[in-house]
Amino acid sequence: MRATRRHGDTATRRRWMAASIAMACVLVSSGSAASDDDPILRAMRDELARSRAVKVVNLEPPYFISYALDDGDLFTAAAELGGLLSSRHERFRLPEIDVRVGDYRFDDSNYAGGGFFGGARYDLGRYPLENDYGVLRRFLWLSTDVSYKAAVETIARKRAALRNLATQEQIDDFAKAEPVRRILPIEHETVEENSWLARVRSLSAIFGEYPQIHDSNVEVQVTQSVHYYVNSEGTELRKPENLVLGRARAAAQAPDGMVVRDAISFHSLDLKRFAGDPELRRGITAVAESLKALVAAPVGEDYSGPIMFEGVGAAQLVAQVLGKNLALRRRPVADAGRGGFFSSSELEGRQGSRVMPEWMDVVDDPTQAEWRGRSLFGHYEVDREGVVAGPVVLVEKGVLKNFLLTRQPMRGFPASNGRARLPGSFGASAAGVSNLFVRASETVPVPELRKKLIEMCRNRSKPYGIIVRKLDFPSSASINELRQVLSRGQSGGSASAVSLPVLIYRVYPDGREELIRGMRFGGLNVRSLKDVVAAGDDSTVFDFLDNAAPFAMMAAGGHVAETAVVAPSLLIDDIELHKIDADLPKLPVVPPPGS
Repeated sequence: MRATRRHGDTATRRRWMAASIAMACVLVSSGSAASDDDPILRAMRDELARSRAVKVVNLEPPYFISYALDDGDLFTAAAELGGLLSSRHERFRLPEIDVRVGDYRFDDSNYAGGGFFGGARYDLGRYPLENDYGVLRRFLWLSTDVSYKAAVETIARKRAALRNLATQEQIDDFAKAEPVRRILPIEHETVEENSWLARVRSLSAIFGEYPQIHDSNVEVQVTQSVHYYVNSEGTELRKPENLVLGRARAAAQAPDGMVVRDAISFHSLDLKRFAGDPELRRGITAVAESLKALVAAPVGEDYSGPIMFEGVGAAQLVAQVLGKNLALRRRPVADAGRGGFFSSSELEGRQGSRVMPEWMDVVDDPTQAEWRGRSLFGHYEVDREGVVAGPVVLVEKGVLKNFLLTRQPMRGFPASNGRARLPGSFGASAAGVSNLFVRASETVPVPELRKKLIEMCRNRSKPYGIIVRKLDFPSSASINELRQVLSRGQSGGSASAVSLPVLIYRVYPDGREELIRGMRFGGLNVRSLKDVVAAGDDSTVFDFLDNAAPFAMMAAGGHVAETAVVAPSLLIDDIELHKIDADLPKLPVVPPPGS
């Protein structure tokens, strides 16, 4: 599974990965000898055995312990307008220790006040980079001590909180899982850093050819790491992993002061299969050209009517309004009067209800490594909790059938289906999409979809329809801009917001298209998918790094999960668009050099 990475300019949190489905509970041939020679695995295994055997006087013993470690190398470089901004190569070791007290039915997790009690006066923020068995054991011992003392304090406070709450239906706190063992050989490729530096300089210079662009950045990140995971149930994993990320972001300012943005990302799990220079240059040039066009485009007007989401825009829409809501979240136990903020899925409690047209299905399948000859970014085998992941039918003939589940049981869903992709809150993992396939049994060619949009608008006496071809997802906006989008919210009763459209067009009865800017959605949410009236015969693959930040904000969230969405173009019956009302920044006093 490629679950979690630390990435961007922070560090790299690699996925917890392992176990092919066919060999989920079988010892692989490379296992014993390879693991005995690995000081990290030996230290984790031996300290785990010692921790399980310790008898603690007057305290509850741990019933579950897991050790995870991402051991790797990170190379990053960034450039602007042909000039190098930064370059860094670092080694990292990022541990994660989980100690639970109580039992599977009731433990220290899922308490809103958990995670703040250590009971120790030392903090092991970093791990040694050398493979010294004795040193590794000592660090694991101290980390286990911190986690155990925190767990003991947390479960006591959780019990006290429950005594002051009305009795509710008891749901288990942790689901059991079959042990998995897979130890793979470690491989490491040479990263030609000078070549990457020249490459990022050259690519960033493309934006310098466009005087309208006032802010731009091109960055690359190459991560090679090995993920280790062992737990007290018998799971042992070791899997090498690579991530190559290229990202270009740019912004321009229209004559009225409005800032417009666009971005593009390139991803690969294999250094050798990363995009070549021609593809990179085409993609970055397309971003620059779109900004040039957006600067000259008129501001849109309020609109309510049919909207067509075409190509990447449709896949981005599905990722946000459906993908995020397929992960259930459990309300934590909290002290009386301290419930705090809790965001639940908009689909919670709707299993068995129609959420899409009866001719549409949705399947999440991490076992597929390729689709039509293209590598799928969301492929993995075992999730971050050591659970083997298989395909899950989420929507069948328009009816919601299942959710993305972790080892934290939900009402009506007692077991995990291997979808723990990110760290969650209060001792739990967060579920997430892997490879999400949206399939339609009734389709029309995309040109016919556009004709249907125009026909619907003509029948409703509307002067034009709307086509959305790209959204700001993952968002390249600043934190302040995202706060403004979230604070505006949406009309129509939806608590969640959808990222702003980047490439949005008016399409007139004669087929003419006009690019517009400065629009936001109103009332667009997962329930809008019930109003899909037609789907195209196309399928677009959209890869992105998911995280816990709003709109999967680029380089945010620290932990990320590789995700892919495959979806057709969609025509939705009625959606609102509103003109963005905001104070616009003043234009630069002096034009750019050379203009």
